[in-house]
Amino acid sequence: MAVQSDVRAVLQYVPQFRGRIFVVLIEAGLLPEPAVAETLLDLAALEDVGVKLVLGVLGGDVTDLYDWTLECEIMAARCPKKLGESGAVEEARAILGRGQTVIVDASSQDPLDDKVVDFTLGIGAVKLIALLEQAILIDGVPVPAVRAADAVELAGQENVTGGALLRAAAKACDKGVPRVHVLNGRRQGVLVDELFSNEGVGTMIHADSYQEIRPLREEDIPELLGMIGRSVRRTKLVPRNYEDIALKLDDYRVMTVDDNVVGCVALHEYPAEHLAEVACLYVKLSHEGRGYGADLVLHAEALAVQRGVPQVYALTNRAAEFFEHRMGYSPAEKDVLPATRRAQLEASGRDSRVFVKSL
Repeated sequence: MAVQSDVRAVLQYVPQFRGRIFVVLIEAGLLPEPAVAETLLDLAALEDVGVKLVLGVLGGDVTDLYDWTLECEIMAARCPKKLGESGAVEEARAILGRGQTVIVDASSQDPLDDKVVDFTLGIGAVKLIALLEQAILIDGVPVPAVRAADAVELAGQENVTGGALLRAAAKACDKGVPRVHVLNGRRQGVLVDELFSNEGVGTMIHADSYQEIRPLREEDIPELLGMIGRSVRRTKLVPRNYEDIALKLDDYRVMTVDDNVVGCVALHEYPAEHLAEVACLYVKLSHEGRGYGADLVLHAEALAVQRGVPQVYALTNRAAEFFEHRMGYSPAEKDVLPATRRAQLEASGRDSRVFVKSL
């Protein structure tokens, strides 16, 4: 895979996808492309893990696509009805019921028109995937994920390419399609990289929860320990064990992307001193550079405000510039720390710097 991802993040999708229906539409002009041949091999792999597939060609004949599926050993059958015709959904369901992939004539030039969306809803697909020559970009860079509720406003910005696609995808989500993926059909490996990595390589417009920060659950603790273990070994984080975290479970928050934990933060309160520590800030290496660390700190600060804590502090060396220049913290002396925390810091031998912020 071209996109860096951990094995757990890949394996989590296999049971999620098994038995689900994906509608995949390929722009006719892409069919001679080597990248599409690789995509069809990837579709065969999806079929092998139990994904039910409906494949169509946008603005072209399905004969070539059907021939390619045979070469890639995809168990396929042609739907006798065109997409949008009366009875097409029932015919497609019958083919899926026989354990075969559906090849359907999409005929439309528009990958996300009402006929396509209504068919996708009728067949019960959880994903509508469009492999196109056009992409959705901001300043020339793909947009990984967009909430349907934000898509229309984003589509109107001058630095956005593919605004019409973005609006159409949002409309599809509003009508009930859970997720719409718009992908560059010329990019080799695009389908696997999009579906089996949390961040993807194209643009996913989603109506459901995709990225969130939520309280840590006890069943998350082993995952959290495994995630931060490497950073602990590099002395970036204070060592923690299961019992330490379980005793302060309410202090911890995790960021999830597609239900996969990718980051964490903790807020440890000191009520007598009217202070709280922003601690255990960590983002997986594969998800750095996306602003998740700042999001986690802001979430912890909002939690402090909610709990009536007027000031927070952080102890760090490696992230000193981040806290001071990105998050607005100020350097401070160790005597601002709660006495118990100062004693712990001195006993640890760690030469962490102190940064404080009034909320």
